[in-house]
Amino acid sequence: QVQLVESGGGLVQPGGSLRLSCGASGSIFSPYAMGWYRQAPGKQRELVARINSGGNTNYADSVKGRFTISRDNAKNTVYLQMNSLKPEDTAVYYCNLRGFGVDYWGQGTQVTVSS
Repeated sequence: QVQLVESGGGLVQPGGSLRLSCGASGSIFSPYAMGWYRQAPGKQRELVARINSGGNTNYADSVKGRFTISRDNAKNTVYLQMNSLKPEDTAVYYCNLRGFGVDYWGQGTQVTVSS
């Protein structure tokens, strides 16, 4: 089994920044991708950003140029640096690890962008 623990969410004003972290533990075997998804009230969960074992990344169009995903393979940790936050970024953010076709999820962390 794989466990994912997120941290770093909170309340921030528009234009502000937050950094999310997600540490993975348990039976982890390379290669695997890690990423962040989010779900706003009344909406479906959507991909925000993902990074594979080789460091290749992809982002949702809505966050390109504002968010940066990175990972520390030695620590099995993924980060999401979020800058220039907008009210529409408000959502529960979920960490994801995908390995050998299996998805694992964190419990989610709330990000609220409001003045």
